[in-house]
Amino acid sequence: MTSGAAARTILCMKWGTKYGAEYVNRLYGMVRRHLRGEFRFVCLTDRNEGIRAEVQCLPIPDLALPDGIPERGWKKLTTFAADLHGLRGTALFLDLDVVIVDDITPFFEQRGDFLIIHDWKRPWRITGNSSVYRFEIGAHPEVLERFRTEHEDIRARLRNEQAWLSEVMAQQGVLGYWPADWCASWKYHCIPRWPLSLWRAPTIPPGARILVFHGVVNPPDALAGRSQGNWRRANPAPWINDHWHE
Repeated sequence: MTSGAAARTILCMKWGTKYGAEYVNRLYGMVRRHLRGEFRFVCLTDRNEGIRAEVQCLPIPDLALPDGIPERGWKKLTTFAADLHGLRGTALFLDLDVVIVDDITPFFEQRGDFLIIHDWKRPWRITGNSSVYRFEIGAHPEVLERFRTEHEDIRARLRNEQAWLSEVMAQQGVLGYWPADWCASWKYHCIPRWPLSLWRAPTIPPGARILVFHGVVNPPDALAGRSQGNWRRANPAPWINDHWHE
C-alpha cells in the first residue's frame, strides 16, 4: 500500500440484503477505470460474502441509538466517527447504486473542506444529496457525536441523514458543493422530457462524471427500461452496460 493509497480512500456502505456483492464489485471496477493513481477502497458492511479481494471490508460502526429506533439511512453518519478503523486521509463516499461514466480524479482535486451534491429539486435549500461526498476522515466527529446525543430533535426536524449532514457542516462554515454538472440525476437529467421520453432513450448529460440513481430505480432497471412505479418512465438504456460492470 503506497502513501498515495493511504491518502485517498473510496468509501461505500452495504448493509442487509437490498444490494448484493455485485454492486460493490462493479463500483470498484468503475473506480479502478476512472480514478487515476492509487487508492484504497473500503466497504463498511455487515456481509462481505462475494466481495472481490481488492476491497477492504470493515464493520459498520455502531450508530449507538436506543433500542427500537430504526437506523435506516442514518448509518452513513458513522463514516464521521472520530476513529474510523484507524483510516486516515481524504475519503470520497459513493453510494452503491451510482454509475461512473468519466474521470473522477477531480473529485479529489476540487478545493473545499467538505463537498456534497447540491439538491437538484430544491436548489434554494442548503441540503445536499449524500450519494457523493468528500471529507477528511476523523476531522468532523461532531457530526456523529451530536446525532447520538440530539437524535430525538434531529429526527423530528429532519427527514434524513443528508439533511443533518448539510446542516451541521453549514453551521461550521465548511459546506460546499460539487460543480453542478459533475453529478447528474438519472431521473432529472438523463431521461428526456415528456413526450420525447416516449421514443428517445436516456442519455448522459454533458459534463457528467457520476450518474446518481436516487429513488426506486437502480442501474439494472435503467438498463431494462423498468420504471418501478416511478412517474418518470424511460426507454431502455443499453449503454449502462458500457459503464456498470467489473
